[in-house]
Amino acid sequence: MSASAEEPRAVEGPGGWAREQLGALKELLDKPLTTYYLIIMCSALLLALGLMMVLSASSIEALQKTGSPFSWFIKQSVSTAVGVPLMWICSRLPVKFFRWAGYPAMALSILALVMVLFIGSAELGAQRWIYVGSFTIQPSEPAKLGLVLWGADLLARRARQGRIEWRQLLIPLMPGTAILAVMVMLGRDLGTTLVLFMIFLALLWVVGAPVKLFGGIMGLAVLAAVIMIKVEPYRMARIGAFWDPWADAQGAGYQAVQGQIAMGSGGWFGLGLGSSRQKWSWLPHGESDFIFAILGEELGLMGTLMVVALFGLLGYAGLRVAVRVNDPFIRLSAAAMVAWIVGQATVNMGAVLGVLPITGIPLPLVSYGGSSLLPTLVALGMLVSFAKREPGAREALAARGPGPAARALSWLGLGSTTRRRVTR
Repeated sequence: MSASAEEPRAVEGPGGWAREQLGALKELLDKPLTTYYLIIMCSALLLALGLMMVLSASSIEALQKTGSPFSWFIKQSVSTAVGVPLMWICSRLPVKFFRWAGYPAMALSILALVMVLFIGSAELGAQRWIYVGSFTIQPSEPAKLGLVLWGADLLARRARQGRIEWRQLLIPLMPGTAILAVMVMLGRDLGTTLVLFMIFLALLWVVGAPVKLFGGIMGLAVLAAVIMIKVEPYRMARIGAFWDPWADAQGAGYQAVQGQIAMGSGGWFGLGLGSSRQKWSWLPHGESDFIFAILGEELGLMGTLMVVALFGLLGYAGLRVAVRVNDPFIRLSAAAMVAWIVGQATVNMGAVLGVLPITGIPLPLVSYGGSSLLPTLVALGMLVSFAKREPGAREALAARGPGPAARALSWLGLGSTTRRRVTR
C-alpha cells in the first residue's frame, strides 16, 4: 500500500509539484477577497514598518532639537491614529461619495496651493509648507488625491457604453492638471509635479489615448522640467550630483553619497534595528526623504526587498481592482492611485539607490510626515472600498460574518449583531 501510494509522486517529479503549486496559487488569486486582503495586509505592514523606522531614524535629531528622542515618532503616531480610522471610514463609503468629493477636493487643493505662495514657508529651496501652530501642512500632498478623484469622475461621466473617449479629456482635465502643476512648480516642488504628471498619464493610459498624444505631452513635460532645472541653481547642482555624486561628496553630492554609504553598510541582513550610524547627523532627512537608506542600513538587503515586494503587491492589488471592476470611475481612480503611490515609491527608492535624481518626495506610508500619510491612507481606504465591488466579493464578505471589530462592538452591546439576536 505504501509503495503504490508513493509511486505517483515519483512519476510526476519536480515538474508535477511545480504545476500543483502554480495551480494552488492560481486558485488563491482567483478568490474574490484576494485583493481586499492584499491591500489591507500590505498597508498594515508598510505602516507598522514606517512607524518603527521613523522612531529609529529620527531619534537622534529629535533628541538634539527637542530634547526628546520620541518627539517626531509621537507626531507620526498621532497622524497614524487619525489616518487609520479615516482609512476604515473610506473603506465603507459608497462610490457616489468619492465621485462627489473630487470637485471640492480639487477646488480646496488649488486654494491651498495659492495660499502657500503667499503665506507658505520656504525651506531647502522650495516653498511647500504652511505652519499651523506646531503642525506643518503641505497642501501639494492632498492635491494628488484631489486630482485622482476629480480626473476620474470627469472622464467617467463622459463614458459612453463602457468606453471613454480620450478626445474629451483635453478640456477641462488637461487645463485643471496644468493649473495644479503650475501652482506646485511656483512653490519649487519638482518632485510633486512629477507625481501629478504620473497620475495624469495613468488617466490617459486607461482612457486609451493614442501614442502621439503621449509623445506630445511627454515633450512638453521634458521642456518644462528643463526650464525648471535651468532657472534654479540648486537643481543644476543636483543633476550634476546625480551623474557623479562622489565628485562633490562634501557639497552637492553629500546626501546621495551618505545614502549610498548607508545602503552599502547594511549588507544582506543589516546592522540591526536601531543600529544605524548614518542617523547620527550624517545623512540629511533620514527620517523622511531618505528613510529607505536607513532601512537598508538597519535591515539590510532583505529588508529593502521586503519593502519593494510590499509595494509591488500593493500595485498588483490596485491594478487587479481596475481590471476586475466594470465601473469606469473605479477603473480610472484605481489605476491613478497605483501610479501615485507605487510611482512615488519607485522615484523615492530610485533616488536613494542613485538610479534617479533626488527629488525630495517621501516614501509612502514609511516616511515621516502626516501631510503625506493621511491622503495616502484615504486613497488606500478607497481601494479597499473598490475591492469590495469585485465579482463575488460582497457575497464572500457576507458569508464570512462579522469581523473582530464588529464582534467587539456586539459584545459591548453596540453592534448590529446584538440587535439582530434580540429581535430574534
